[in-house]
Order: sequence, then structure tokens, then C-alpha cells
Amino acid sequence: MTGRIVEFRKFGKAGFLKIDNAGARVQAYAKKENLSESDFAVFKKLDPWDHVAVSGSPFYTKTGELTLKVTHLRMLTKSLRPAPDKWSSLKDQETRYRRRYVDLVVNPDVREVFVKRNAIVSAIRRHLVDLSFMEVETPILHSTLGGAAAKPFSTHHNALDMPLFMRIAPELYLKRLVVGGFDRVFEIGRNFRNEGLSRFHNPEFTMVEFYMAYANYRDLMALTKDIVLAAAKAAGCNHHIQYQGQHIALGGDWKEITVRNATIAGLRAEGLCDDAVDIMDERGFMAACQAMCTALEKKDKHLAGKIASSTTYSENIALLYDVYGEKHLPLDAPVFVTEYPVEASPLARRNDDDPRFVDRFELFINGHEVANAFNELSDPDDQRQRMLDQVERKAAGDEEAMEYDHDYCEALEYGMPPTAGEGIGIDRLVMMLCDQASIRDVILFPHMRPA
Repeated sequence: MTGRIVEFRKFGKAGFLKIDNAGARVQAYAKKENLSESDFAVFKKLDPWDHVAVSGSPFYTKTGELTLKVTHLRMLTKSLRPAPDKWSSLKDQETRYRRRYVDLVVNPDVREVFVKRNAIVSAIRRHLVDLSFMEVETPILHSTLGGAAAKPFSTHHNALDMPLFMRIAPELYLKRLVVGGFDRVFEIGRNFRNEGLSRFHNPEFTMVEFYMAYANYRDLMALTKDIVLAAAKAAGCNHHIQYQGQHIALGGDWKEITVRNATIAGLRAEGLCDDAVDIMDERGFMAACQAMCTALEKKDKHLAGKIASSTTYSENIALLYDVYGEKHLPLDAPVFVTEYPVEASPLARRNDDDPRFVDRFELFINGHEVANAFNELSDPDDQRQRMLDQVERKAAGDEEAMEYDHDYCEALEYGMPPTAGEGIGIDRLVMMLCDQASIRDVILFPHMRPA
């Protein structure tokens, strides 16, 4: 067998070696009388973390542990640095992230997280393929910003002398494929957003994004639940998970709440809104927003200023939901938050009954967004106008606003069938299913500030 020596107990002319090969650890016993002279010379030079090849015959020690009695031994690679001590040199969490190659060997539980991550991604891919979705690859370098509201990473193509952006989402290219006749497509890949670092944010992250023609966002609710349950099964946690001490039931009924109701519940929980305020009464709610500005000044002066200057009902809901609605969502089960304001959803189809809102949901698990889905906007004129609105926002200083994509609007003129699309954040889903507190714990090489 071959592998790395992760434990070495030497006593005189013999010793026990614990050898690791791809996570499987086997004990070996080497003794001078069982080795050739040249092999014993190698044995004397062995240190923890050396890579070796050994062969021999199995036996059981007095304690009943299956062990390999070594008769042949060969050095494969010599470790030039001393083996790290789990309890001293790798005690610091940041050091573990920076030296992941060491962390994976010293801490088997860390390795297990990434084994589960691989199983989760495979389960998601298999589930979509079984439903006749086709996996595709779309460009990572984009000439036009679009697909999501985010600040991009920019670069320059020398040969064409043109600016390019690392993609913030593959959405607009995937929908072009739907226009082209691929009714079910998906992509699993990296996306890049030039934003801050946090427990739930990394500048590059993995997402599965899929589009289903002749379906609506409620069809995707059922599909999303099936995907999450398939991923949970692959991770070995089935219908119940524990995330940072919070029990979450995946197998029962998932909850559903509108953005409006989540907003009013959050405002009441914060003591900012009278219980008598009716979120559905547009005039009454707008008056309540102006009245709460004084209280908001003490909590969030910037938000208070936006509310004071806002003139639309749905914009106020979008502003207040982001700050107070999300933080008071239920935690004991996954939650679908529905009916988002059109201002916050420039690529989603308007609701037929109330065009101020769109047919959209976001999935939250333990209060954290994991997925975003909506009925796709297929009207090229409406899409043009919304993109132009985004251009105005960018000109006014919104660094996250999208740009006008002429080619995409032209594609819509060829006719996109009724379609629903969704993106699921792989990293956040793995965090939940593997009970990891930080996104850095589920990304092999997370971005770090300079040491």
C-alpha cells in the first residue's frame, strides 16, 4: 500500500506507522528483523508526513487492531517540514484556511465536509439530469453586466481592446438557450461579485442555475424541495438537520410568506409599526412609513433618509423588507418568501393581478437566502424599459445596477416560451447540510485578506 505517515511511534529497531491514503488510515508495523538492510536504513530515516510504499502480511495486535506487518518499505517523498501539531500549529482558524492542504490531513472532519460537498453537487446534477435538464457551459467573461444586481470584477481584453466583466450570474445566456429551443437547461459553475467578505459571502462562489420552459415559479417550489431533499440524503442528514443548534425540519411542510407580510411582521417585532397598520392598505402604509422615520433615525439614518424620500409603495416595502423582514423569518423550517416588488426584480415577470409585484420566491433556511427563482420576463419592451431604469440607477451612483443588454432584448423578440428560472447557492446549501458556521468552511480555498 502507499500513503502518508500521519502517526509514527518508533521504539528502537521497530515502530508503528499510521498510513493515510485518500482518507483511509491503516496501521503498519515495521521491525528490523522483517526488513532487508536497505529497507531498514530507510525506516531509520522516516518521519511523520513522509510518503511511503509498504507491503507485507496482515495480523492482529494484542489490542485486536488489524495491522500490516511490513516486509518491504520504500520512501516515495520526504517531508521537508515538521509535521504540524493539531493542537498548536493549526489551532488558529485563519491559519487553517490559509494552509488548507495541511488542515485536510490533520483534521479528518474537515476532509469529510468536502467529501459531502462533492456528494451534494453530484446529487443535484443527477436529479436535474434525471428530469431531462441538459447541462451547459456559458461564458464567464461578459461584455455587458447583467443577470443580477451586484458590483462586478472588471478586466480588459488586450487583443480586442475592450472591457470585460467576470460574470455575476449566467442567467441571460441560459435564457438565450431557452429562446434557442433548449427547454430545460442548467449550469453549475462559479460566479464573481466584487463585494465584502462575511460568514455568508465570498467574492467567488458556486451556484446551480436552471431554467424550465412551460413552467412557473410554483412548479419550481416543488422542484426546489426535491433538490434540497436529494442533497440532504447525499449528505447523510435526510429530513432533519441541525444548524448551529437550530433544529430544521426539511421533510414536513415548508412555510410560505409574502414579502409584504414578512415586512410588517419584522416592523412589529422591532416596535416600529403599530399593530393596526394594514400592509395591504397602500395609502395607510405609506403614511405609517413617514411616521416611523423618526424612530428609524435612531436605528438606521441611511434607511430613514431613503424611506423619507421614497414615493412608491413597493419601493418602501423592498427597503424595509431587506432590513427588518428577513431577520424575523421563521427558523425551524425552510421558508419560501414570495411576491417581491418589481423594483427589486428587474428580470422577473409582473404578477397579473398586481403589476407592482412579480411572480418570484426566495428560499430561506435558518434565516439565510439559499435560492432565488421567478417567472421570467419575456416581454422585450418591458425588459428594455426595466434595463433602461437600471441604467438610470447606475448613472445616479448605484454600482450594483445592471446595464442595457441590446442582444438579450433582441433575443426576446424571437420569442421565449413561458419559463421559470432559479439559482441555488451551493456553498450556502452545503453550510446548512453540513452544519458549518462560515462559508469559508465549505470552500477549499476561500479568499483571505493579505497575511
